[in-house]
Amino acid sequence: MKNEELKIGEYTFGSRLIVGTGKYPSLDVMQAAHEASGAEMVTVAIRRIHLDDPSGKTLIDYIDRAKFRILPNTAGCYSAKDAILTAQLAREALETDLIKLEVIGDAQTLHPDAGETIAAAEELVKQGFTVLPYVGDDPVACKRLEEVGCAAVMPLAAPIGSGLGVCNRYSIAIIKERARVPVIVDAGVGTASDAAIAMELGVDALLMNTGIAAAKDPVRMASAMRHAVLAGREAYLAGRMTRRLYANASSPMQDLISSGHDG
Repeated sequence: MKNEELKIGEYTFGSRLIVGTGKYPSLDVMQAAHEASGAEMVTVAIRRIHLDDPSGKTLIDYIDRAKFRILPNTAGCYSAKDAILTAQLAREALETDLIKLEVIGDAQTLHPDAGETIAAAEELVKQGFTVLPYVGDDPVACKRLEEVGCAAVMPLAAPIGSGLGVCNRYSIAIIKERARVPVIVDAGVGTASDAAIAMELGVDALLMNTGIAAAKDPVRMASAMRHAVLAGREAYLAGRMTRRLYANASSPMQDLISSGHDG
């Protein structure tokens, strides 16, 4: 089976890994990690950068726009109104209709506010944005976001920055089964095995930041995540063996015994 390209709205990507820009020990390390990840899209928190910093280079200068498509996000927003305004500023500053929509409902857990997210998504779609909303692992909310016109849905695997991996595989599997747009697992992936497990569930892509940036060696971890995403996708396409309660011999004796009696 062919590992086909990822399509999000009008955009096409060869890589199924999207990476972030926060928490790196330095911008040089971030740049090297981006290269090692094989990603083709990088997300940037528009409210946390100074695009017109007169002191010199800004975060955007460390992202090769010829290699990476920028996905601005509305991190730090707690209402639909703020998220919509932030998205509008991002479109003007970065000249893209892509937006990763985040509307947080709780400052401690950073869980999204589903109602405000849906309201913001509906308005942004009307304004011509390609909306990728961050949402809880809630099949109902994901379906509603798809219905209002989002180009993808981005359910969390675990709380942002927790590194807990996929906490509820069943919810993610249900979301993927019902979705008619790409499902991108966002938040909670801590290491390569988490990435492979998520991809084996059949999701279309992963977005991660802390799992790479907070590693002892971010560049090496970025490479590991790249390979894990590829391996998980290939395993999903291959179709895993059926789980069994009891052992099943790799070299069955039945045919050998039968052939012996025939002789």
